[in-house]
Amino acid sequence: MAKRVLLAAPRGYCAGVDRAVITVEKALDLYGAPVYVRKQIVHNKHVVETLEKRGAIFVDETNEVPEGAIVVFSAHGVSPKVHEEAATRNLKTIDATCPLVTKVHHEARRFAAEDLQILLIGHAGHEEVEGTAGEAPDHMQIVDGLEGARTVAIDPNKKVAWLSQTTLSVDETLETVAILKNRFPNLMDPPSDDICYATQNRQVAIKQIAAGADLVLVVGSTNSSNSVRLVEVALEYGAKASYLIDYAAEVKDEWFVGVETIGVSSGASVPEILVTDLLIDLKARGYGDVETVTAMEEHLLFAIPPELRKDLRTAGK
Repeated sequence: MAKRVLLAAPRGYCAGVDRAVITVEKALDLYGAPVYVRKQIVHNKHVVETLEKRGAIFVDETNEVPEGAIVVFSAHGVSPKVHEEAATRNLKTIDATCPLVTKVHHEARRFAAEDLQILLIGHAGHEEVEGTAGEAPDHMQIVDGLEGARTVAIDPNKKVAWLSQTTLSVDETLETVAILKNRFPNLMDPPSDDICYATQNRQVAIKQIAAGADLVLVVGSTNSSNSVRLVEVALEYGAKASYLIDYAAEVKDEWFVGVETIGVSSGASVPEILVTDLLIDLKARGYGDVETVTAMEEHLLFAIPPELRKDLRTAGK
């Protein structure tokens, strides 16, 4: 049996995640521990645990941060209400919101200023959705999945537009929008696609390897929306089985029965060291022949938040 691995590219860290993690690391270097972070900086267990060891303290809400302390807002973004709460507690805030999420926030505010109803396609309760909805709470309804698209009600006398969470399945979002447009023919589109480039690219890459794989392993955490979507996309596009794992140690022996070709990818919040660990484990199981399948190249970089840049310059770093 010819055992091999098809390694998807691109995979792993996107520009927004890279920026957010570097932001916390540089804040710790500059200000010293502790640096508080509201929510997980990115949805990855390994990243959070690594930063905790360096002195980052993760909290759910700003009222858990001592008055006057430093707090970093996660890559998923926060609502204006959170910014206000931080200001009342005299917190020094560093906003590591992904610029692509910030773009959706701008779109929400613009639609709201035009008094449009906004249908936000996304997962209810997800931090990014809560942050975006908070930009225009009186104008926003969350549409969670296809069933949400079939049942959401709007005011027929007012204009309506849609926005989306940046980390959804591209295919399901298109399907959701099609249902909404069928129900509401005058539904307005956002000025540009909301699903982020990295989410789309990782889904395209996994589609290319899924049909030829007996098993697809996606490295990522269960609370990472884009990682969960990769498992779903792999199964939709022909993989016989697919599993989400945080670490190579979670791989189960029974998954490999009758398996010749394994597809490997990772979510946009996953450091490459975790993929390397998985490839080492697979090699020990006889899957040492690794072929990288490249869907496209990525070169995007985001500058760290301006408030941190300013302090680094002042400190001569």
